[in-house]
Amino acid sequence: MKPGLPTAMERPHFIGIGGAGMSGIAKILAQRGAQVAGSDSRDSETAEALRAHGATVHVGHAAGHLADDSTCVVVSSAIRADNPELARAAELGIPVVHRSDALAGLMDGLRPIAVAGTHGKTTTTSMLAVSLSALGLDPSYAIGGDLDAPGSNAHHGEGDIFVAEADESDRTFHKYSPQVAIILNAELDHHANYASIEEIYESFETFVGKVVPGGTLVVAHGQEGAAEIARRVAGREGLTVVTYGEEEDADVRITKITPRGLTSEVTVVLDGRMLTFTVSVPGRHYAHNAVAALAAGVALGIPAHNLASALGKYTGVKRRLQLKGEAAGVQVIDSYAHHPTEMTADLEAIRGAAGDSRILVVFQPHLFSRTQELGKEMGGALALADASVVLDIYPAREDPIPGITSELIIAAARSAGADVTAEHDKAAVADVIAGMAKPGDLVLTMGAGDVTDLGPAILARLSS
Repeated sequence: MKPGLPTAMERPHFIGIGGAGMSGIAKILAQRGAQVAGSDSRDSETAEALRAHGATVHVGHAAGHLADDSTCVVVSSAIRADNPELARAAELGIPVVHRSDALAGLMDGLRPIAVAGTHGKTTTTSMLAVSLSALGLDPSYAIGGDLDAPGSNAHHGEGDIFVAEADESDRTFHKYSPQVAIILNAELDHHANYASIEEIYESFETFVGKVVPGGTLVVAHGQEGAAEIARRVAGREGLTVVTYGEEEDADVRITKITPRGLTSEVTVVLDGRMLTFTVSVPGRHYAHNAVAALAAGVALGIPAHNLASALGKYTGVKRRLQLKGEAAGVQVIDSYAHHPTEMTADLEAIRGAAGDSRILVVFQPHLFSRTQELGKEMGGALALADASVVLDIYPAREDPIPGITSELIIAAARSAGADVTAEHDKAAVADVIAGMAKPGDLVLTMGAGDVTDLGPAILARLSS
């Protein structure tokens, strides 16, 4: 099955083509035959992977990078209005398309599964992509992280299923019309776009309203936000709601999660039948993600026992408790967690697998607005580690907020009894950790920014 190119996508130009969401769409378009071009602020392995698919990738942003015959310019919500390529598009009259509209166009004619909510979208989407591929169904997919190599975050498949990570942060997930929607949970986050939890609930209700008639909503039963959305949409005509969780009345009931080192064994009851399968990442949170993927696949008509077995093929995604290496008896693991709930889940998962080993965390807060709203909770989460090093805030797309610094997190962590060191120089972290770490320790680099780059540096310093 080879869907055609969406309108105006024959020669797209991506501003910020190296980003997780943008690069996936660019890759699928290239695989469908589009002449893809774009730019990014820096060169990367992702950019090189796109070049291998025939894309033209410029380093840096300049008006001259935009070809006059481009049929559209694709942007994300992170692209600022004064970007020179965006200004050039306006001069040339080239249509500007948001990445969510481009992704929605790629789903046309297929059976989409859209994964939304906090927390675990990338993991759940990846689990579906890997397990469906293992079953020979060759799905298309677009994920917010690489599976095993740069550029592995997306694929144009010959099958009729499209698995997509649906971003609620800026309401763009309203653009999709899935056959199956997954809501992992709903919490107050993305403070630049949502003023209250009520706004978030309303946004998710709109998303559920986009599920095609006869479609299915898979929703976490034991999560307060997800349960509230399920309550609000209950009884909608043409919508089947399937709940999952450890509660007795969940439609897909988790009866046991057994930790086995850095893996887990999960037992569920589905339609009166018991299934046991392995999840190759540790922790209760990831086991729940796997069960959400199981329920979604079953909703598309895939036999549960086949899918349960195939889920064991999933071995993780980059930055989701990814083992970066070991040196001097110290393991270095990378975590994308940047919200307190995610931080707590990952630290509890590692604690369960670590035994008596110490856990040291290098944490980089992500966004000034998130730190302003949730800094105290982040500090509380860090109390689960034996010691932490906290970096300055990674701003991403935001300008600084007066008075909001990492000190907010550090103070809260110390109030919770945590051992915390402030470090303003990212280049000094490898030396700091080398001075703290002992054989048997686990080091987590944690956050959604460039803290991930520190893993190799820490390993090199430990080795020396």
